[in-house]
Amino acid sequence: MSFPILHKRVILITGLGLLILQLSGIGSDIESHSEDAKHTINLENLADNQNPVKEALENSELVADTSSTAIQVKSISTTDKVGAGDSLAKIFTRNGYSAKDLHQISATKLGKQLKNIFPGNSITFESTNGQLTKFTYHSSRLESLEFIREDTDFSAAKNIAHPDRVISYKHATIDDSLFLSSQRAGLPDKLTMRLAQIFQWDIDFVLDIRPGDQFFVLYEELYLDGEYIGTGEILAADFINQQNTYSAVTFTNTTGNTDFYTPKGISMRKAFLRAPVEFSRISSSFNLRRRHPLHKTIRPHRGIDYAAPTGTPILAAGDGRIKTASRTNSNGRYIVIQHGEQFVTKYLHLSKFGKNIKSGRKVRQGQIIGYVGSTGWATGPHLHYEFLVNGTHKNPRTVKLPKAEPVAKRELATFRAATRQYALLLNSYKDQITLVTAQ
Repeated sequence: MSFPILHKRVILITGLGLLILQLSGIGSDIESHSEDAKHTINLENLADNQNPVKEALENSELVADTSSTAIQVKSISTTDKVGAGDSLAKIFTRNGYSAKDLHQISATKLGKQLKNIFPGNSITFESTNGQLTKFTYHSSRLESLEFIREDTDFSAAKNIAHPDRVISYKHATIDDSLFLSSQRAGLPDKLTMRLAQIFQWDIDFVLDIRPGDQFFVLYEELYLDGEYIGTGEILAADFINQQNTYSAVTFTNTTGNTDFYTPKGISMRKAFLRAPVEFSRISSSFNLRRRHPLHKTIRPHRGIDYAAPTGTPILAAGDGRIKTASRTNSNGRYIVIQHGEQFVTKYLHLSKFGKNIKSGRKVRQGQIIGYVGSTGWATGPHLHYEFLVNGTHKNPRTVKLPKAEPVAKRELATFRAATRQYALLLNSYKDQITLVTAQ
């Protein structure tokens, strides 16, 4: 016969009462209710192994425990990947988590960084009994944003793993294009782009590259827990173009700015880029006596046309302020940038403007200001680029460009000490390549 839990506890308590009465010697007088009876018992004076009340109480706890249902804790960890067109709202919904969780995470100090999630990056959810306890967005193998539940809110932290950095070398002789030659040499496309950016002020990679040109590059390979995870920064590089050698080393100054300089401390940068689009071809050069392709008349062509696929990024040639970002029938979408008092650059026939690009905004050299298109009077997708000095059009390919600031004199000693090792390693590697080639 079974009893409800409450009945079991009543029976147990009644039994304990009778036991206490028997120990105090008043069990036979239980019905007398004598006011003169003052029998007491001191439970503390009984040894543990002689304490029947204590033992009974402990047994009562055991009875209660065995009569109740144990709570099972269920923890789950799931991983998802950001897909094309995904938003965090979509990802939370398909993984079974609420909009309230997402709102609380977005409200943290690092929540704003989740506005820009990229396809291919992974996301981890951890939950206990259906409640989200931890959310992690892995922006790369080295960086992640972590959000942990604390009562009703979430705390946020940015985690950065520090890989081992190993110095490596690459060399290539260019037979066709910089990209193809780099790929054959095993240099990742990301570093090829960086290499071109370093030397872009001295070499026009659209027109100046010749078969037989060479490059030597000293760079970092990254390893995490012994596993190769990618490349780091270029430390030093030499580019031989048409028998001219250009050398660059990296240096971080006291203000924390990292850039490339010649071994003597002269900045590789110029105040302007030679070309505001990367790896395109010139379809029409600067020519003050050009025959117009649409109107069939002699009209000055006061700029350079860079033919490139629609959507190719267009870069600001130099630091400045946008004077005009508008549209006309002839120019299509176009941008005019004022660079100080002397210089103006113009960009015509854009398919669309870059993010936050409008009149009055400041821009930095290399910033994406728009994308190649064929708006206005254009026969195909290209960028028409003009360069003006004191109001006069100049050929962007041949105009003398002002240089950027060199390493400060007070930092020259630090610069030489910091870059000497890179230069020596690169020169040693070049000597080995030259020796092998000569044999």
